Amino acid sequence: MNSDIDARFHHRRSRLRAALTAGALGAVLLVGGCGAGDASDAGKGSNDLKASAEKGIADEQYAPGDSAASAAPEAAKSGERQNKAPKPGAAGTHVIRTTELSVEVRSAPKAAAAARSTVEASGGLVATETTERIDDEHETSHLVLRVPQDSYQEVLRKLTGSGKLLSRSSNAKDVTDQVVDVESRIATQRASVTRVRELMDKAEKLTDVVTLEGELSSRQADLESLLAQQASLKDRTSLATITLDLTEPDSPRKDGKDDDPGFLDALGGGWDAFVTMFRWIAVAIGAAAPFLATAALVLVVWRVLRARRAARTAVAAPRPESESTPAP
Repeated sequence: MNSDIDARFHHRRSRLRAALTAGALGAVLLVGGCGAGDASDAGKGSNDLKASAEKGIADEQYAPGDSAASAAPEAAKSGERQNKAPKPGAAGTHVIRTTELSVEVRSAPKAAAAARSTVEASGGLVATETTERIDDEHETSHLVLRVPQDSYQEVLRKLTGSGKLLSRSSNAKDVTDQVVDVESRIATQRASVTRVRELMDKAEKLTDVVTLEGELSSRQADLESLLAQQASLKDRTSLATITLDLTEPDSPRKDGKDDDPGFLDALGGGWDAFVTMFRWIAVAIGAAAPFLATAALVLVVWRVLRARRAARTAVAAPRPESESTPAP
């Protein structure tokens, strides 16, 4: 009789453990925003999970009986995030700073080297650098510099004073609320992933394991996306971006005269045109010389042959009777 009582006790305990696992799974799927998954899992197993969740069998954080936690309005969550966010100008403020500079310098390569040294000394780095030669005497340099926020103003002052400032454009965007929001969502998503993994360890049915694996994969993908956003925000807020364009001035005339053309300029231009024309004529004659030589040779041969033929015809022709018959 004692063995029968123990068997019934173990049987009831196993059924209770299965019911608790199923109820916790249903609560996580309902509260975690898996409405679409509920529609697709309209089978018998999903109905059992939902029924168990409605009866109040769930984990502590997402228990349906805790109406204050499950029905918390979105406005309250936004208010908590705003309270956590620091005010602009505080130590925890996150700002994305970008500046575009155009400076005229005597030597673009030397100014670019000085800019690199200034940025590296401040703890920054040169993201990209391009130097281009416009003509034989002028060069331009384009640099994208990443500077720590603490050294941003000092580096900007040095770069601006390296030559003649042509243009400057600055922009500052406060993304503190976005940073705090991403951090809060990451914490929530990590807790959600942990809960799904715990449920997988307790699941006994194959259908529950398959459902939990799909849910875990989806939530891990969302977590990785949030971590990528956090890394991007950290990079843009910790290092300011300065786009620097360095150009060289036009060289002044050594004789101090203006650029208006005169008689000598016109004469020099005419002579250059004449030489160019003569050069092209010589090129054309050189190209046509083989054809002209061949044509001349053919003409000479033709005239010689014609002269010989005319001579032969004259010799072979009979003399007139007046010349061959003597007079009576």
